[in-house]
Parts: sequence; C-alpha cells; structure tokens
Amino acid sequence: MTSPFLGELLGTMILIIFGDGVVAGALLAKSKGENMGWVGITASWCFGTIAGIFVATATGSPDGHINPAVTLAAAVATGDLGKLGVYIPAQMIGAFLGATIVWLHYLPHWAATEDKRLKLACFCTGPAIRDTKANLLSEIIATFVLILVIDAIVSKAVGAAGPFPTGVAPYIIGVMVWGIGLSLGGPTGYAINPARDLGPRIAHAVLPVAGKGGSDWGYAWIPVAGPVIGAAVAALFVVAVGI
Repeated sequence: MTSPFLGELLGTMILIIFGDGVVAGALLAKSKGENMGWVGITASWCFGTIAGIFVATATGSPDGHINPAVTLAAAVATGDLGKLGVYIPAQMIGAFLGATIVWLHYLPHWAATEDKRLKLACFCTGPAIRDTKANLLSEIIATFVLILVIDAIVSKAVGAAGPFPTGVAPYIIGVMVWGIGLSLGGPTGYAINPARDLGPRIAHAVLPVAGKGGSDWGYAWIPVAGPVIGAAVAALFVVAVGI
C-alpha cells in the first residue's frame, strides 16, 4: 500500500496542515491563536517539517523530501532524474490537499475575516515589500541555505563519530527550517518550497473561500523560480566542495 508517491504526498500534506494551519490560526478573525506572531508561525513550520518527514518515510518515501527544491537538488547533485516525475507531482497534490484541509478546519473564520490579503496569506507567501529582483534573490538565498545545511546534516562527515543516529536528522532539519524562518523569512515569508506555495495558491483560487480576493498570480512565479534556482546552485556548490 505504501509507495514513494504516497509518502511524498502525505508528508507534504502534513507539512502544509501544520504550516498553513498556524498562519490561519494567527491571522483569521476570532481564532484563539489570533495575533500569535512570527515566532509562533515559524515554530509550527518547524514542527510541520519534522512531522512531514516522518510521515513521508513511514508511508513509502525513503527520502522524505516533501519539497521539490530538495528533490531537484538531489537530482542535480547525483545526475539521477528518475525521482522528479514521481516526487514532485505527489508534493504538489499533497500541498493542495493540505491547504484544502486547513480551509475546512477554519471554515467559519473566513467569512469573519474582512481582509482579503490575510486570507490569501493563509495559503501562500507574499512579499513584505514588493520588489521583483529583491524578492527573487531572497528566495534564492534562503533555499540555497536550506539545501546546503540539509546536505551538511546528512553528510557522513558530520561529527567525529560520523552521521547522526537514525531518526535524529528530521529534528535537526526542522529546527534549521525554524532558523531560516526567523532569520531570512522576513522579506518574502520564505517559501523555500515550490509545492508549499503553488499547491495552496491553486487551492485558494479554486476553493469557495468566503470573501476571498485574487490569488496574486503576478507574484506566484517568484516562490517557484527562486527555490528552483537556489536549489540548483546549492547542489552544484555541494558537489564542488565535496560535502
């Protein structure tokens, strides 16, 4: 029953339930978590990353990527493109389903929230200051850091005794994602994951979200292209330095 496709789908779905769920809890009117702030939001994305990796691996994905940028980086680094056609569609579907579950979970709160921008932010990212070059660069840098640190974490060279024990790496990766959010997330909301942004953005566009506005498709290419570029550059760098 388990499979790599199912694993990536379910793992990414869990990531988005935690991630978009905390944003909805922080932004939607009359939520008990309203106004919890950036630290709370970034913390839940950390927890969602940890939970998503464990669910993905338990349900059939040996890698637990839950992010097309990670899948792409692995393909660039190894030259093996075989997983792209399996993992990335699963991640996109999982992200869409996760966002749909968040919409259902907070169903009464959409109509209670007047600001259309806050509703969109519960699904996908947007820039604090809209500047195409700067926003793209922000996503490239943040994703470069993500891939570089993930590769360092799973490298056999880490620690005098070699790699971390089995099951420890997801926790460290989750904390690292938390750190990226706190330090680099301010300009764009740190998509660092094309599925995380595009899947829920499509969900926002097609779901009957009460009182929603547009899905900001003019910006949508940045949280896809930025992570793709950042991941590819990071993979080439990792190969060059021999991590």
